[in-house]
Amino acid sequence: MIKTLQDIISEEKIHIRYSDIDFDKSLKPFSLLNFFQDIASDNAERLGFGYSAIYPKGLMWVLLKYRIEIYHYPEDIQDLVLKTEPRGYNKLFAYRNFELKSGGNVIARASSMWSLVDVNTLSIAKIEGNIESPYLIKHEQKESDLNFEKIPEITGIDYEKEFEVRYNDIDVNMHANNGNYIIWALEPLPTEFRLNHKLKNIDMLYKKEVKLGEKLISQVQTIENTTLHSLKHTESGDILCQLKCEWVG
Repeated sequence: MIKTLQDIISEEKIHIRYSDIDFDKSLKPFSLLNFFQDIASDNAERLGFGYSAIYPKGLMWVLLKYRIEIYHYPEDIQDLVLKTEPRGYNKLFAYRNFELKSGGNVIARASSMWSLVDVNTLSIAKIEGNIESPYLIKHEQKESDLNFEKIPEITGIDYEKEFEVRYNDIDVNMHANNGNYIIWALEPLPTEFRLNHKLKNIDMLYKKEVKLGEKLISQVQTIENTTLHSLKHTESGDILCQLKCEWVG
């Protein structure tokens, strides 16, 4: 039985494999987001508010925001320690933090915001009354919570590229997996830029889902060591996701 706050936290060793690193042996952002999603899903399942508890009620968790700060980029094949803590909820939103360690040192942190959504209507559902677990408590701000930064609108397009959602991109809710958005966002950047820069901070705002077979346009504006990204549905023009990335190089 879970008795203390520490019992609510999940911590596990993750092994970085060759499939998780790029040409210069740095951890791929896509892999980092998948590690976050997997440990979050496992933690929610263990605490009684995961997929198996809410989907029979016609509900699903939808990720709305990320703030990720990377202090030291994971490189090469190695073991890291990943920790997640559910940070409670208010009327409409739930919060979750992540911490990534190497050799006892914190090398990355993240905060995330989620909503509970009706599977059929896609409308936001109240968390209180729909979640019966006693381990999802009321949210209270902590110093360890990162602040979600405002993401400016793109005012000019330096690079863009179109994508189609593949079968391999979709998740258990039949829409594109959260991690794919950062692949689509970063892909239009020139190889030379990626060779000479490392991600420092990432802000992501998820606005709408995209489904199998649909097409989207990834647009990028560069402002010195900051890139602004907008993912738009090709047909409707609706913004699906916005990102602000800060780089060092």
